[in-house]
Amino acid sequence: MRKALGGRLAAAIGTAGAVGVTAALVATPATAVGAVAGSTTAVSATVRTDKGLVRGTVTGDYRSFQGIPYAAPPVGELRWRSPHPAAAWAGVRDATAPGALCAQSGDHLGQSSQAEDCLYLNVTTPPKAAPGKRLPVLVWVHGGSFKDGAGSLYGARRLAVQGQAVVVTINYRLGVFGFLAHPALDQERELSGDFGLQDQQAALRWVRRNAAVFGGDPANVTLAGESSGAISTCAQLTAPGSAGLFDRAIVQSAPCTAPSGSSMAMANNPRPRAQAERDGEALVERLKLDAAPTAERLRQVPVQELLKAAADAAQPGFGPVVGGSVLPEDPARAIAGGRFHHVPVLAGTNHDEERMHVWGLEMAKYGGPIPADAYIDEVRAAFGDDAEEVLARYPLSRYASASQALATALTDAEYAKPALDTYNALSRRVPTYAYEFADTNAPWFAGVPKPYAMGAYHAAELPYLFETTGTEPLTESQQPLSDQMIGYWTRFARTGAPNGSAAPVWQRFTPTRPYVQSLAPGEHGIKPASFARDHDYAFWNSLGG
Repeated sequence: MRKALGGRLAAAIGTAGAVGVTAALVATPATAVGAVAGSTTAVSATVRTDKGLVRGTVTGDYRSFQGIPYAAPPVGELRWRSPHPAAAWAGVRDATAPGALCAQSGDHLGQSSQAEDCLYLNVTTPPKAAPGKRLPVLVWVHGGSFKDGAGSLYGARRLAVQGQAVVVTINYRLGVFGFLAHPALDQERELSGDFGLQDQQAALRWVRRNAAVFGGDPANVTLAGESSGAISTCAQLTAPGSAGLFDRAIVQSAPCTAPSGSSMAMANNPRPRAQAERDGEALVERLKLDAAPTAERLRQVPVQELLKAAADAAQPGFGPVVGGSVLPEDPARAIAGGRFHHVPVLAGTNHDEERMHVWGLEMAKYGGPIPADAYIDEVRAAFGDDAEEVLARYPLSRYASASQALATALTDAEYAKPALDTYNALSRRVPTYAYEFADTNAPWFAGVPKPYAMGAYHAAELPYLFETTGTEPLTESQQPLSDQMIGYWTRFARTGAPNGSAAPVWQRFTPTRPYVQSLAPGEHGIKPASFARDHDYAFWNSLGG
């Protein structure tokens, strides 16, 4: 069986900075709430939530309400506890600016934060719903390797206005604050480690209670996420506490049946509790406490010390913890066995997912492209006992560079193969729509030379759904694909099927008709993908892992 790339890719992402994360692609807070070209002067808009009045921003074509608390600040005695209800407030709460980013080191995003008071969400809506009409609600869980990012960094104007939907973007506890498993933090009825997942559930409960006052339909909620946000969505599909909290799911670039591992693609997948507790105990040891690590003592450790201990830890990544009341079963096993909340699912990956991660490896280890004579060593490090078969199947002579060759093998093994397994498992029980984002010239980081042809790299689809900064703008030929994708996503949120509005037909995936929709620009860019053949599914399936 193949081995994972280990901590080298994780270190690479830190070295590469913004290149390694989805958060690098998304909007700044100012972009998310600022005036839009052609909008009128903003005027206030007041809505009564279940905790009190909030005043947001109204422009010519959308409304925005930011920084609304959905749970109590998880500080002091509430650090590493299940989210508690937010307190009600008197008067009108200002909702024109986002809440703080949850505590994070800024390795990926370039923005650090020491805020634990961060459980806020943001609501974007069209300016006015049709009388008597409730809009579908899409709740977005951000990516960022479970250690970076924030809901406010995703500008949702186009998604809300073009798609006629209410879009809610959320914060949740990250890294050591959201996913630390340690015996000292366990409670009688609840084990530690999944506080971030519980935050997401609290936000979904807030949406059920409050969607209607924003024009949304509380009985039509879609949970969506990308990368670690999609890992979260897979986990919520199986978590007992999320039953009845959402009606559809969108999973972008995180196959639900992929196993846990130490490679960059798998380091944030749900971990067995025994492993998570070993990681947690090793992290706490790095704090060099002068007393036993009781819950009380750990809650007194300053934020910056915890962030440093997490950054210095040898564990490959944070993520959900399997075992306990929040996530009793590994989502990969549960979904493969049909034990999940039976809601329609739209899911997909990008054609060249691992090119981003391999670029990070290049920068960290080589300071440039992977030398041709290092390709064999990299494949052996990645695939272990299967390396010789992989080298025969992915010879360097077939590719423009060692980087592309390695990225292709990793994409096929760690994304495409488990993606097809996921679609097969889901489609046996629920309506399932599968896609592959395949823009070979997807927007790249503005002002940053491409290290090689990056294709449809990890997170490259985000500018097609959200307003982003830091990336090249969509070209005239790419904008129609963005419009089609927004239509597909929001129609799925509305009806459970993406079809309609004269868009190219998107057939359901079934085990006997494994249809994957290719999403690329151009007149014939949206079409059936030859997914299994293009990613050599039969070969990877024959390896058994």
